[in-house]
Amino acid sequence: MQVEPVRNIVIVGGGTAGWMSAAALAKVLEGKCSIRLVESDDIGTIGVGEATIPHIAEFNMALGIDENEFMRATQGTFKLGIEFVNWGAIGDRYIHGFGLVGQATQALPFHHFWLRMAALGRALPLEAYSINTVAAPQARFMRARKDMVGSPVADISHAFHFDAGLYARFLRRFSEERGVVRTEGKIAQVIQRDPDGFIEAVVLESGERIAGDFFIDCSGMRGLLIEQTLHAGFDDWSHWLPVDRALAVPCESAGPLLPLTRSTAHSAGWQWRIPLQHRTGNGHIYCSSFMAQDEATDILLRNLDGKPLADPRPLSFTTGRRRTSWDRNCVAIGLSSGFLEPLESTSIHLINTAISRVVSFFPHAGFDAADIAEYNRQTQWEYERIRDFIVLHYKATTRDDSQFWNYCRTMPVPDSLQHKMDLFLGNGRLQREGLELFADPSWLQVMIGQRMVPRSYHPFADLRPEAEVEGYVRHVAEVIAKCVRVMPTQADFIAANCAAPAS
Repeated sequence: MQVEPVRNIVIVGGGTAGWMSAAALAKVLEGKCSIRLVESDDIGTIGVGEATIPHIAEFNMALGIDENEFMRATQGTFKLGIEFVNWGAIGDRYIHGFGLVGQATQALPFHHFWLRMAALGRALPLEAYSINTVAAPQARFMRARKDMVGSPVADISHAFHFDAGLYARFLRRFSEERGVVRTEGKIAQVIQRDPDGFIEAVVLESGERIAGDFFIDCSGMRGLLIEQTLHAGFDDWSHWLPVDRALAVPCESAGPLLPLTRSTAHSAGWQWRIPLQHRTGNGHIYCSSFMAQDEATDILLRNLDGKPLADPRPLSFTTGRRRTSWDRNCVAIGLSSGFLEPLESTSIHLINTAISRVVSFFPHAGFDAADIAEYNRQTQWEYERIRDFIVLHYKATTRDDSQFWNYCRTMPVPDSLQHKMDLFLGNGRLQREGLELFADPSWLQVMIGQRMVPRSYHPFADLRPEAEVEGYVRHVAEVIAKCVRVMPTQADFIAANCAAPAS
C-alpha cells in the first residue's frame, strides 16, 4: 500500500516546548523530513518552568545528552522533591519526595505497617522512610548507585532545577546541528485549505509564506493555530483550581543549596522557590478574586531569600485544557495545549509526553482520524489525572484563615479524586489507575502531609507480631539515615561534576 509521507514539519513558537519538539523530532527522523521552527524574539516566553520531575532525565538520555553537560549549560541544580509549607495548616511542613517510601515487601506496601506503628505512637514521621526526603533538607545529594542492589542509595530518584531560557538555547543548538531551520519573524496570517480547513501555510509579517504538511503549535497560551485558527475549544477548570495570576522574580542565591523546590502557601495562593547555581527563581501564584496584585507583590518580595534581581513580572492564566490537542494537521504542545499550575512541576513533563505521543502516532500525510482521536483521548486522560493530584493539595487542608482556603476546603472535587480520597481515608488504600503520572508514594506523601489520616489500614498488617513490625519499621529508617550521613552535599557534588562556568 502506498501512502504519502509527511515531508515538511512547521513548528510555530520556540521556548521550551518548541525546541524540545524540534530536538526530539530531529533526533528521531534523522533528516528524513524537513523541520522548520518559526519564532520571534519580540514575543516573550513564559519562562517560569524551572523545576522538573525525574522523567526529564529520560528525555535528555533519549537525545544522547550528557547530564553533566546539560547541568553546566543550564546553570542547573538537582531536585529530590518538593517541600510544602503551610498547606495542611499554618506551620505545617512536609516533603513530597521522588522514589520509594519504605522498603518493598511481598505482603503489603510499607505504609500499612507504618500506619499501624504510627497509630501506636511508635513510628517516626513518614519522611524518615525515604532517602530522598531525609537527604534533601540536609542539602545532601548523589546520583543513584544502581550497582548497590538492596541499598537505599540504589533508589535515589532525582530531577532538576534549571534556567528554562538556557535549556531552550541548548536544545536550539542541538536541533540546528541536526538540520532544523529556525526562521525569525511574526506570523501575520494562517492559510487554511478548502474545503477541509487543514492548515496549508503560515505567512510572516515580512510576506514570506511557509508551507507545511504537519504543524506543531508551540505558541503558548494564545494557541495561534489550535485555538485562534482551528477553534479547538477550552475546558475551564478554574472552579477546582481558582488561582489565575502569577508574579515571577529572580533573586540572589542564599545557602545552603538544598536539592528541593519549596512551595509556601499564603492566604490566597502559594509562593515557589527554585534554587539554581547562579540565582534563585521565585514566584507568587494567587487568585485575583481574593487578592489584589499590590498585596501579592508585597507578599512575594517580603519572602525572598536574597536581593531581587529584577522587577516582578506579572502573568495571567486560566487553568484547563484544549478540548482537542490535535485537530486536523495541527497538534498543540506545551501551554497551547493547556495550563496546569506548576505546583508539582508538571509543565515540562507534559511537553515531554506530548512529544512521545506525537512520535507514537506520527502521521502519514492523510492524517488518520482514529489515530488523532486516540491521541486526544490519551492527552485528556493524562491532564485529568494530573489535575486531580493538584486539586488534592487545595482540598486536603484544615486551613480556615481566609476566604480562599475556606472555598478550597469546602469545594466539590472531581469524582475521580473523591474516589481516591475515600479509599485512602477508609483503610489507607492507594489505587493507581493505569499509567497515571503520580504513583502511590506521591499520593501517600501528600495525603499524610496534609493531615489525611486513614481510619484504619490493611488487616494483613496485623498478622505479624507487633514487636516484629516495630523492628522492621525502625530498621528501614536507621539504614536510610546511615546512608544519608555519607552522602556529599549538593554544593560539593556540583563543584566536582557539573559546575557552570563563572559568568
